[in-house]
Amino acid sequence: MEVTKLDILDPETRTFIQPVKRINEGHHVSRFLMSKAYRDIMLFVLQLNRAMYPCLSQDASSSKQVIQAWELDASDVSLSDTVRQIRGLIGQLNSIIDEVPPDPGPRRFGNVSFRKWYELVEARLPDLLNDHLPPSILSAGSGSEVNAKVELLSYLLGGFGSPQRLDYGTGHELSFIAFLGCVWKLGGFENSSSGKEERGIVLGVIEPYLELVRRLIKTYTLEPAGSHGVWGLDDHAFLPYLFGSAQYGPAISETDNTPIEGSLTSAPDPANVTKTAIVSRERTRNMYFAAIGFIYDVKKGPFWEHSPMLYDISGVRAGWAKINKGMIKMYVAEVLSKFPVVQHFYFGSLFSWDKDPDAVPQPGTVHTASQPAHPQPTNSAPSGAASQQPFTKYPPVVHPMATSSSFVGTAAPWAKKSSVTSPMTAFPSQVDQRSISQTPRLPPDSSSRAAASDRTGRQVPTGIPPPLRAPWARNPEE
Repeated sequence: MEVTKLDILDPETRTFIQPVKRINEGHHVSRFLMSKAYRDIMLFVLQLNRAMYPCLSQDASSSKQVIQAWELDASDVSLSDTVRQIRGLIGQLNSIIDEVPPDPGPRRFGNVSFRKWYELVEARLPDLLNDHLPPSILSAGSGSEVNAKVELLSYLLGGFGSPQRLDYGTGHELSFIAFLGCVWKLGGFENSSSGKEERGIVLGVIEPYLELVRRLIKTYTLEPAGSHGVWGLDDHAFLPYLFGSAQYGPAISETDNTPIEGSLTSAPDPANVTKTAIVSRERTRNMYFAAIGFIYDVKKGPFWEHSPMLYDISGVRAGWAKINKGMIKMYVAEVLSKFPVVQHFYFGSLFSWDKDPDAVPQPGTVHTASQPAHPQPTNSAPSGAASQQPFTKYPPVVHPMATSSSFVGTAAPWAKKSSVTSPMTAFPSQVDQRSISQTPRLPPDSSSRAAASDRTGRQVPTGIPPPLRAPWARNPEE
């Protein structure tokens, strides 16, 4: 199977611009989903994701099949010079934390010392880029007022959280992915057909970046940005679950399609996310479990209680490839289609706001329709007052490599079930069309709680809501 990759551009013929904010109102999200930037983000994410699946090859001497999995810090994952340089840059940003200890004073939210760290990074980053990326990339377009370095700095600096709000979330994670995508477009990474460079990017750059972010969160107690709280997948990150589930997927050759079911033979059961001993072992090998391990580091209490979505996903019986396919759909729905997440994304020449000519409009979905409306003054309202415009349904994009599948949106367990079902943009094109059970995985001992009573003999209220169901997860009893 030929993998569609992000195009490598000729930087010498490119006109670079200062990235600017474009998503200011809810309906702009639908416009974003039809942009070249959205297309290129998804192409790059899918390109990295496929490379993380274990490789199936044939031994030339014995004609036996050989399976090669890609674990964290694996010695057989080769890192190109550019990957090593960016990895070194991240290491230097990590060391700046030692220069800025957290403020010991009382605080309710994030630690204000994060602003000092951010200021140091902002001041040093231009020189750090000069030290870690070749001049041929940074000086591209130097004949005009803006060169490639300006766009690279914008995305890289946006990948470490907000010094104003003292928070970090998937929008910042998206900005860092865009930075790597810019380096790819400018020809900074090696282009190989085997996914070798993509694996180096994920394991050699993205994982160290996630480790830096986790240290920032713990050191400066950064708040979640744009989080759904307990009803979301994770407070801060998404991509480690995507790439980590691919690490456990079934082995594939270069000609195989990306699988939609199955697991690597040696992969742990998804239900093991509730077993701390297995999480401690696997977090050193796998990005999914590394993210789960960080949740255990910062949260207390039963896993099903503080992470109901991840707990529900742990009941999937169709394997890690099924989880990976669902994560791709969820990334589109819960990250790229949400105004609070993408409103801070900036658009330049490398990730352009221009409309993708191949984008195919589709009927509006709950994700694109439920965006905040911009308040507009009305004649009947008092002076200075404003009324909300009704939501306008704008169509999302379906990339040529995508197809639609039935999708059930996320909802709190106490919310009423909607009679409206909507199509969802899904990647890749091999979408499982079978019906999906809507029975969520129940927490442990939930049946025994129903008969519980207090010491006076009165029945204890049992209205404990079941955890939020991932729209593509199966009933574990199936």
